[in-house]
Amino acid sequence: MSHRLRIASVNVNGIRAAARKGMGEWLAGAEVDIMALQEVRATAEQLAEALPGWRLVNDEALAKGRAGVAIAARTRGVEMRRGLGDDAVDSAGRWIEADFDVDGERVTVVSAYVHTGEVDTPRQDDKWAFLDAMEERMPQLAATTPLALIMGDLNVGHRELDIRNWRGNRKKSGFLPRERAYLDRFLAPAGETVDTVDGAQGIGLGWVDVGRRFHGEVDGPYTWWSMRGRAFDNDTGWRIDYHLATPALADRVTDYRVVRALSWDTRWSDHAPVIADYTFGA
Repeated sequence: MSHRLRIASVNVNGIRAAARKGMGEWLAGAEVDIMALQEVRATAEQLAEALPGWRLVNDEALAKGRAGVAIAARTRGVEMRRGLGDDAVDSAGRWIEADFDVDGERVTVVSAYVHTGEVDTPRQDDKWAFLDAMEERMPQLAATTPLALIMGDLNVGHRELDIRNWRGNRKKSGFLPRERAYLDRFLAPAGETVDTVDGAQGIGLGWVDVGRRFHGEVDGPYTWWSMRGRAFDNDTGWRIDYHLATPALADRVTDYRVVRALSWDTRWSDHAPVIADYTFGA
């Protein structure tokens, strides 16, 4: 008999603040089984206080109060790994992997928080290095298990459909052609040569953007809105939070949605949760 595994990802913009603003009330009715968190900005103890009853693994950033990723689950994982394995890359608090046994099948879940970046600064150099390390790690993950899922705030809008004001952001970090080209390669068929948006060529890694596959060729749905002005009210957003799945796992998706708050004042983060249902069992 088949059953649903509901997996969510959300940049919480500080787990303690999110808990104070109503994240717990949302979770009480969300029926989530596994959750990837980014920008946790808390210790393991503070995270446990904010999410009582969950099995938790986390990785804190080296700088206190910055970044931080975690994976929360209703059941304990069988193995966990922190970071991207390259000491030269700033991945502390930005990449954590957990393996789960689901009906006898191994499922690998990743919570990723890519650097925001800033054009022509060291912050952008850190972002390039992280994306390079991510591109190296993704084929290793896919080779280890056919059921792998990378979730999180990747801080890149892949296509014009993914940013409401894409024309005004073409020279800004988050929508640079070179950044978008990484996603061109991540999502192109495995092993195939792809012409990337920056005018270069690359080799596809074969992952699937679950949100784009599910929603099709539509604007958004966006996952992040600036806290400034009326961006949320006007839906002037960015789709930068993703479920990137291996093909075998993507084929198990039965539902996908962005949980946009009903109003600006009911938000508990500047990002919306992104949720997908995956089918397991005979």
